[in-house]
Amino acid sequence: MKKLLIQLDSDKHPSSFDRIVPFDAGVDDVLSYGNVTVEDVPALVQGSFFTRGIPDLKNTAIWIGGSNVPAGEALLAAVQKTFFGPFKVSVMLDSNGCNTTAATAVAKIVKALDVRGQRVVVGAGTGPVGMRAAGMLAGEGAKVVLTSRSLERAKAAADIVAKRFGVEVEGAALSDDASARQVLAGAVALFTCGTAGAQVVSKAVWTSTAGLKLIADINAVPPLGIEGIDMNDNGSEREGRISFGALGIGGRKMKVHRTCIARLFEANDILMDAESVYQVAKELV
Repeated sequence: MKKLLIQLDSDKHPSSFDRIVPFDAGVDDVLSYGNVTVEDVPALVQGSFFTRGIPDLKNTAIWIGGSNVPAGEALLAAVQKTFFGPFKVSVMLDSNGCNTTAATAVAKIVKALDVRGQRVVVGAGTGPVGMRAAGMLAGEGAKVVLTSRSLERAKAAADIVAKRFGVEVEGAALSDDASARQVLAGAVALFTCGTAGAQVVSKAVWTSTAGLKLIADINAVPPLGIEGIDMNDNGSEREGRISFGALGIGGRKMKVHRTCIARLFEANDILMDAESVYQVAKELV
């Protein structure tokens, strides 16, 4: 029986990236739907589980993507609400690569450095990758500080992370060299998750931060999030610190992406969200 992946994308045009990767993960065909709303979900999902016998439902799975992460989260909730009894299929959420990117980056960080009980700064962390990374790092026992240019936004995001992951996260403002020095004081690691082309921390700041052992950044568009980092860094040494750049993280992220998709077809009740994707990443990094 063929393995079919139903792609539910909140954007007008379903992501070609998200459609291509499943074929490299062993999927036979991808059924792509764009502009999907919560109201569209019941009919699309019912078609996934009423078309095959219950023992064969593991051969159908659902992928939720698109550039809008809150929209993807709403679609996931609607999908799960549509399931009942044995009538369900496995589903994965990775809108804008939020889960696979955060999971891979954090897995690399914790493999390279013991963060338990240590201060770790997630710079420009109010987006979906930063918030998930903060939750994962806190789950590993790190004392996480999530930053934004706005203290109000940082605290609001930290509260969301705390509720979502059941952890403690501190919110702090980081908007210039002076505030960066203050936030980084005592930190062993810095992970920046800002928008493309936006520098978060200058080289002068991080190179002069005593005790800082690791830097990581997911920005692949110059200027990078951490000045002086290279996007190809993959555990490289920069000024005596372990360094991970966007492409160094991204290469392994693709393996995590493919592996998670393949595992959807092992049963009909698998959920691949932040926690489960992170477990896969830890296995592969």
